[in-house]
Amino acid sequence: MDTTFTMRLATVGQQPIVIGLIDEASEWLRGRDTDQWARPWPDRRRRDGRVRRGLELGETWIVWDGDTPAATMTICERANPDVWPDGDEEDAVYVHRLVVSRAYAGRDLGGLMIDWAVQRELRTRHVEWVRVDVWSTNSGLHDYYERQGFIRCGSCPDPSYPSGALFQKAAEDTRKTNTRRLVEEPSAWSTTS
Repeated sequence: MDTTFTMRLATVGQQPIVIGLIDEASEWLRGRDTDQWARPWPDRRRRDGRVRRGLELGETWIVWDGDTPAATMTICERANPDVWPDGDEEDAVYVHRLVVSRAYAGRDLGGLMIDWAVQRELRTRHVEWVRVDVWSTNSGLHDYYERQGFIRCGSCPDPSYPSGALFQKAAEDTRKTNTRRLVEEPSAWSTTS
């Protein structure tokens, strides 16, 4: 299926959509061999606060299939120093909370979104790496990122942080041609200055 999706910068008012995608993924993960998102970390209020901050900062995107939200991700230019202690370089893009609705599983939408995030960043600055912090106990997700060309590059220094498996991929390894299936809405681009 060669669906074209629309990328839109998410608004604060769309927080329920982002949370809904996260909750849907959480429900699905309960049947897998992982404790990822078994409960909001560290609690619902603070998880929702992190989501809201991403929305307020203009870092969170929603992928749309017509009027249906298909996926979401948050893109940051700077590392969280508590998670990436050596990640303060300005040559990386950090992807957080990448969630694909189960209705769109198996279409490589997550890989497409990662590549789009890198290509978008390359429009305005030099980027050498795309980095993700992955739930430490979700080995299936580790395998997914490795299939996407990521390599494990360390662990968060705080062993209690659940998303402490650190992965990165060279920006030059992203698939420039595939990103045309994601069309960025022009109005969203103009609001991200």
